[in-house]
Amino acid sequence: MASSLQDRVTLNNGTKMPWFGLGVFKVEEGPELVEAVKTAIKHGYRSIDTAAIYGNEEGVGQGIREGMKEAGITREELFVTSKVWNSDLGYETAIAAYELSLKKLGLEYLDLYLIHWPVEGKYKDAWKGLEKLYQDGKVKAIGVSNFQVHHLKDLMEDAQVKPVVNQVELHPHLTQEEVRAYCKEQGIQVEAWSPLMQGQLLDHPVLDEIAKKHNKTIAQVILRWDLQHEVITIPKSVKEQRIIGNAQVFDFELIEEEMVKIDELNQNKRVGPDPDHIDF
Repeated sequence: MASSLQDRVTLNNGTKMPWFGLGVFKVEEGPELVEAVKTAIKHGYRSIDTAAIYGNEEGVGQGIREGMKEAGITREELFVTSKVWNSDLGYETAIAAYELSLKKLGLEYLDLYLIHWPVEGKYKDAWKGLEKLYQDGKVKAIGVSNFQVHHLKDLMEDAQVKPVVNQVELHPHLTQEEVRAYCKEQGIQVEAWSPLMQGQLLDHPVLDEIAKKHNKTIAQVILRWDLQHEVITIPKSVKEQRIIGNAQVFDFELIEEEMVKIDELNQNKRVGPDPDHIDF
């Protein structure tokens, strides 16, 4: 179990990834983004998650450089993730997309590169491109995002390299039990995006009751629930106090009864698209 912000899980290829990171989905290019990334690194975050489609890789890169300088850390101490977008899901195009992301971020390598969505008929070719990047030593690890169990099974029929991570929408209203069970069986680490359901759970009475018992916020309770389920979590925020507060989840523990209560809030309800019905 993670006991600090810098604690890491060993992925199936031996790469070590922090349990906790900063997401930057829907954060536009500009000073606020740069400041958020810099602030997170300054306050101990070591994992930053972006994607080509977010259109903010340049600002993320700047925030990383400024944050490393302020925190006095090296690139090797950070874990940076980006994702290949649907329009680039092909062998050559995925490789080119990776190089473009690196250029925008101003980095020499990524720690993790993911296929963003399982676009039917496209993700296998893209995976071959990611395998090539990995085999050539250009990226530390490769994985997927938003893959259901059937997508994973299909991908692995021909894959030479098993995905290390499956990053999925996961929160108390979408507990992803089937995906989590399959990934655990396969040694694929699950990572949660939108762990706070874009703020929709922050006044939930059951979560509020548990939070009050621990003298914590609802956000902290949800993020702790992720960690106790051995799920990597990457909450998004641009506010310094919230970035600090989100990470204050290592000094308390939810008891089994509380974990079950949160599990029981599942409604299979998404705030993002259904991976089986994507048209973008």
